[in-house]
Amino acid sequence: MTEAAAKLGLTTKLTYGFGAVAYGIKDNGFAYFLLLFYGTVVGLEPALAGTALLIALVFDSLSDPIVGYWSDNTRSRLGRRHPFMYAAAIPVALCYSLLWQPPDWSDGALFLYLVVLAILIRTLITFYETPSSALMPELSADYDERTTIQAWRSFFGWAGGAGMAVFMYAFLLVPSETYPVGALNRDGYETYGVISGGVILVAILISALGTHSRIGKLKAPPPRARKGLKAVFEEVIGTLRDKSFFALFISTIASAVATGLTAALTFIMLTYFWAFSSVEVFYWTLLVVVSAVVGLLIAPWASKRWGKKGAALRLGVLAFTVQPMPVLFRLLGWMPENGDPLLFPILATVNTIDLGLIIAMQAILYSMLADLVEHTEVRTGRRNEGVFFSALTFIRKTNQGIGAFAAGLILQAVAFPDGAAPSEVPRASLTQLGTLLVPSQWALWGVMLAALAFYRLDRAQHQSNLVAIQARAAKSKT
Repeated sequence: MTEAAAKLGLTTKLTYGFGAVAYGIKDNGFAYFLLLFYGTVVGLEPALAGTALLIALVFDSLSDPIVGYWSDNTRSRLGRRHPFMYAAAIPVALCYSLLWQPPDWSDGALFLYLVVLAILIRTLITFYETPSSALMPELSADYDERTTIQAWRSFFGWAGGAGMAVFMYAFLLVPSETYPVGALNRDGYETYGVISGGVILVAILISALGTHSRIGKLKAPPPRARKGLKAVFEEVIGTLRDKSFFALFISTIASAVATGLTAALTFIMLTYFWAFSSVEVFYWTLLVVVSAVVGLLIAPWASKRWGKKGAALRLGVLAFTVQPMPVLFRLLGWMPENGDPLLFPILATVNTIDLGLIIAMQAILYSMLADLVEHTEVRTGRRNEGVFFSALTFIRKTNQGIGAFAAGLILQAVAFPDGAAPSEVPRASLTQLGTLLVPSQWALWGVMLAALAFYRLDRAQHQSNLVAIQARAAKSKT
């Protein structure tokens, strides 16, 4: 057993996982607050805000495989991954802070401001998240330990994002004379930008420094090879030409779009559809940390019990059947009315458990992706963790891109008013919002589960791949 394949200590798992706080804050901000902030607080047309994020996603689609390939083929005294992680820390923190301090410009100029910063943030986060994620299959080759490592990373990502949101609702998004509705407090968002930028910087540095001692124990970089851009993309496509990867890619894309759509509308639904108070939204957000703990505990257990594919399918069917039910029941008149003391406990309990299942399923999906590294190495003779996890980074960014774009279209379709108090939103708009949201969620989740059924790699195949790689390495030494 190699040193890199040896069991990791808890400290390494924690410091590596803690780096996900950076992406969690960025992910949470883009998914939950950005559309609300620009479309409702700042006053940019919701469809324009969603379009800006989609444009950034299109521009960013090229950076993911390039950074992944670049990381796989980098030679330095800091190894393949850490130079990118260190280099991204300050720029991404600065740009994220500026995102929440937009100038008072016209819609056209503000649209360009959002597009430029969204592109910069997506590109810079790629320089951190892709190499950082690619460390996971290098840190351990063990089928079950990979799920545990990813479960910690998912926990910190969700808990970090939720923790910052809790801080926002407790101290920043509070009613004032200028902003009677706390969720519309522009000053609070600007302060959030400064604080969250600082936390992102700290999280990236802790993760990079915490795994720094492992640099010499990781896989050696491949020999240098000078290739043109066309050759690079041909190699990337060749690496990703695997039926199980394609199934996982389509599945995760559908899941990410559904998650992004849901996330972009979450606080609008809480504030307007369910008419929850700022205090109730605060507790709702706080419970996400509990969901993260549930996911941390369930993912390794479910993976060992049913295997990764079986666990992901079981958790997905249960979670995604339940998630849209409260909105559907409200449309059917089966839920307590807004203001009823039973409404919040019912919804909070359902959401906390359901989100925990989703977090566990996501951790397992990323662990499944890690197992494809050795599966493809047997076929191609190359280790391309960066290429694989650039696909993961791209998929996760799709969460905000297409999901937020779809959310913007839905808000536009129901004629959702800008900056309105909950009591001022027409009931017909809220009914239409729920009517469009539920079937959209179920359709996307259905595609996700159907695609996942075609993933073929299991525990036995993974072990067979490890044996084949070890045999090939021993043969090359003789």
